[in-house]
Amino acid sequence: MFKKSSAEKSSVVVIRDADVIAAALGRALEEASDELRPGLEHAVALARSAAAATEAQVRGRWARSRWADAGFSGDLTSAEAVKALREAEPGLSLLEAVRLRDDAVAHPE
Repeated sequence: MFKKSSAEKSSVVVIRDADVIAAALGRALEEASDELRPGLEHAVALARSAAAATEAQVRGRWARSRWADAGFSGDLTSAEAVKALREAEPGLSLLEAVRLRDDAVAHPE
């Protein structure tokens, strides 16, 4: 989901394609049978919701998923949260990890 740029100053880039998925589901919905329509309508709504999320919300969600995968369940505002995130993603700089942590804290799910 994230990659570092090769620029002098590293940064985290959010890669998003929910809008493309929502459009594809919308096209499928147009041709759907009555039997498939309710499920596709629900899928379109979910995809549109994901597409509407801000970059900070996406980064926060990603950080929370990395903590969950790493088994971290501590205080997200702590230095331990930053450390756990950097251990889960060794390529993150301290500044990037702090920013991701801040996004997760600012946008709880």
